[in-house]
Amino acid sequence: MAILSILVVVAIFVLLQLRRNLATDQLFLAGLLVLTIANVITPAEAFEGLSNPAVLTIAGLLVVTAGLRSAGVLDWLGNKLLGSARTQTQALIRLTLVITVASAFLLNTAVVAMMMPVAIDWCRRRNISPSRLLIPISYLAMLGGVCTLIGTSTTLVVNGELTRIHQQQLDAAAIAPEATSPETNDSIAQVEPMSLFELGQIGSICAIIGVVYIIFIAPRLLPDRHEPGESLGKQRREYMVEMKVEQTCPYVGQTVQQAGLRNLPGLFLVEINRAGHVITPVAPSDVIEQHDRLVFSGVVSTIVDLEKVTGLVPSADVSFEHHPERRLSEVVLSRTCPLIGTTVKAASFRQRYNAAVVAVHRSGERLAGKIGDIELAHGDTLLLQTRSDFVSTYRNSRDFYLVSDVEGATPRRHEKIKIASLLLLTLITWLITASIYTSPSSSYSWTSPAVAAIVIAVLMVLTGCLRNTDARAAIDLQLLLTIAAALGIGRALIKSGAAEMVANGLTSAVGTSPLLLLITVYILASVMTEMISNNAVAAMLLPLAIAIPHSIGFDARPFIMAITLAASLAFVTPVGYQTNLMVMGPGGYHPRDYLRCGLPLSLLMAVTAITSIAVTYSVGP
Repeated sequence: MAILSILVVVAIFVLLQLRRNLATDQLFLAGLLVLTIANVITPAEAFEGLSNPAVLTIAGLLVVTAGLRSAGVLDWLGNKLLGSARTQTQALIRLTLVITVASAFLLNTAVVAMMMPVAIDWCRRRNISPSRLLIPISYLAMLGGVCTLIGTSTTLVVNGELTRIHQQQLDAAAIAPEATSPETNDSIAQVEPMSLFELGQIGSICAIIGVVYIIFIAPRLLPDRHEPGESLGKQRREYMVEMKVEQTCPYVGQTVQQAGLRNLPGLFLVEINRAGHVITPVAPSDVIEQHDRLVFSGVVSTIVDLEKVTGLVPSADVSFEHHPERRLSEVVLSRTCPLIGTTVKAASFRQRYNAAVVAVHRSGERLAGKIGDIELAHGDTLLLQTRSDFVSTYRNSRDFYLVSDVEGATPRRHEKIKIASLLLLTLITWLITASIYTSPSSSYSWTSPAVAAIVIAVLMVLTGCLRNTDARAAIDLQLLLTIAAALGIGRALIKSGAAEMVANGLTSAVGTSPLLLLITVYILASVMTEMISNNAVAAMLLPLAIAIPHSIGFDARPFIMAITLAASLAFVTPVGYQTNLMVMGPGGYHPRDYLRCGLPLSLLMAVTAITSIAVTYSVGP
């Protein structure tokens, strides 16, 4: 059984390298089913990963993130954090400062879930591949997580086990105090639970060196993958769109350059209409004022971005309310459309179709003048603000050749931004408080991050920050199934004895040198984490980290730190840590990308961590 478990793991990683078109979740599920059919684990054990707190936490956080995006919180955060960043290096430095600090006091999976869409949006606006930033975000979250006790689930698992073992030893000493010796007291002291910043003595050193690597070296090793359609951006149809600046718009009082309106790919600010006075050409230093009408020429994706800005609304039909249930749709006018020959203003789209014209495109021609004065012609493509049922209602109408929704064009619920922000602050406070008071005896009490994430996710829906359909769509089943199956395979490695066989084989060959044993334990934990899962490895190897130094009469504390750090810093494979899996799909990464960028960092962290532990705890040869 042990050999079969090892072969299944090896087969999965080989296939991931050789057959990159294979679905990751299907591959892991197939491996899990092989082990289940072979009776290595029971069906209940195989699929209990679906109810694992880590999986449930990520599912809840995905919904919370969707709610923050829907309410415009992430747009606001992205504008504050990355709005004025012009280069990848500037963006990376800003992300570094925020992510490493936030991950020290929040669960790092939560930080990645929230920052990932912010980085993706910035990359798209700057025409930079998300693959240049998403792996660094994952790595930074891991590095920040080891600076305190509450930054990563691995440290919580280890500390929970230390609390349990320590209590058992105290109970045993209380029952038989006459059997207590100085050696016993030393042993009890060695497994005391960690304080909030104990791990940070070594973890912060690793984080500082890791950050330097990520900023100066990692960009040379990261891929630069663009979606196939992105290279065709200049050939896509352009629209003329007029946007009105309302009082709540953050651009009021800013220059065109400060507002970032000169950096959106595929977008050109043609003119500013101010109370009948037209400013054209528009200079970067021109200041945007309330009630200005901004005329843009751009592709659909950038017009969608404009629609997401608070207080910036289409001005083609000002009487048409900007409602959260509305979305952008495209139609092509047919020869039989009764609106041919009339102007946009006179067409009365609102009365006729319950829709408002946002922009017009005509065979690659840039149309001059106001949107409302454009005379509609056969074949014109119109960008409309519509209700959610518009496509189904008019799909077969003879007035249009084509009717379709615009992908990603669901409008922001800006009226919910305060509620969503309050829910975010509640989640942050809950996670920090729960991490401090975590009870190792109960995984699903109020202290569980899974409970916190799911409660806030439900409140996002109940308060109207997110629609039910959008909440369901936000849950990435491929990601969750991959993590759940990986946890099941990790359980099979433990139950079959494969993990213990590998661990004992390596440690028995080292001898009694504390330093060599420390190096072996760190490398063992690091390698196994890349193969299995951080939490499973930490829980499995912790007893070994206590037993090995005890057998040679040495302090167990440095070995406990080694296990915790090694299981928390998994950079080499996408399955080594949940955040690596979270960024894999959106970044378009292959397993070899993690190997190329993460292996040097993993080796650097191993040298840094082992050296720091040896110096801090006086571990000699």
